[in-house]
Amino acid sequence: MDKESPQAESINLHKKSGILQIDFSDGQNFELSCELLRVYSPSAEVQGHGPGQSVLQTGKEKVSIDKIEPVGHYAVKLIFDDGHDTGLYTWAYLYKLGKNKDALWKDYLQALTDAGHQRQDVSTH
Repeated sequence: MDKESPQAESINLHKKSGILQIDFSDGQNFELSCELLRVYSPSAEVQGHGPGQSVLQTGKEKVSIDKIEPVGHYAVKLIFDDGHDTGLYTWAYLYKLGKNKDALWKDYLQALTDAGHQRQDVSTH
């Protein structure tokens, strides 16, 4: 782990809104939806085992996080209510998601459209 990378100082799950709020040591804070976190899970199941092997996640509009488990001092394991629990979200990965969430959300919506999937608009990113 890069010692210069911002570290998560607090993580709060707002179940009602489906938002995970993360405050980092550099003063940045991000609000990430459970849906965004689920569809961009760093797991091999979602990302694949190499470039171009990612699997589009559909039907995750209402997904929620059931549990957050710390992994050392560098990551958390998010356990989703759809049974997904294999991704380790490092501080660097969460920071990257936070910094790029608008572009990632746009890419996700475009991928759904390209795949012919109609998303139920139940939350924001």
